Amino acid sequence: MGIVKWKGILESLLFAAGDEGLSLKQITAVLEVDEIQANEIVTELQQDYERDENRGITIVQLAGVYQLATKKEHADYLKKLVESPGTAHLSQAALETLAIVAYKQPITRAEIEEIRGVKTERPLHTLSSRALIKEVGRAEGTGRAILYGTTKEFLDYFGLKNIGELPPLPDHVEDEELQDDADLFFEKFQETMETDQ
Repeated sequence: MGIVKWKGILESLLFAAGDEGLSLKQITAVLEVDEIQANEIVTELQQDYERDENRGITIVQLAGVYQLATKKEHADYLKKLVESPGTAHLSQAALETLAIVAYKQPITRAEIEEIRGVKTERPLHTLSSRALIKEVGRAEGTGRAILYGTTKEFLDYFGLKNIGELPPLPDHVEDEELQDDADLFFEKFQETMETDQ
């Protein structure tokens, strides 16, 4: 079977997989080809999308899987399609909680509250309902508290392949400088949330 047919089959598979996407291992298993050939098929299909300006989709790799996605240059039109007047934004508390979970995961609610210095039940509920965080296990010891971590949706939302692509935290800074950095981080974070909704 020629490469053109492989690309057509891969396109169908990626479309059928939807938001779940397909890992390279899944592609090799379904197409019954080796990893090198599967990678070549993915790359060639991706290049076809990129070369053709009349195509509205492309292939992206997020959280270790390949999936079909819309091209960034069409974002304004897509935003118009999904915008609604009742769109809720994340509160400062939810943004702080999400940042703590992202950098310290897996983490319990008590540990988050110790870092923030305030109760975190409502922000955790908000983040869970938006599928940005999830329960990833239970802590050892008394009570076996729920451990929270980020989701694949979190990675997709921020265009990260994995959690290691988060910007590094500073080693040591003065409290005032840390607050300025935190304010800037949350400002950028909120802009991203608003832009993508």
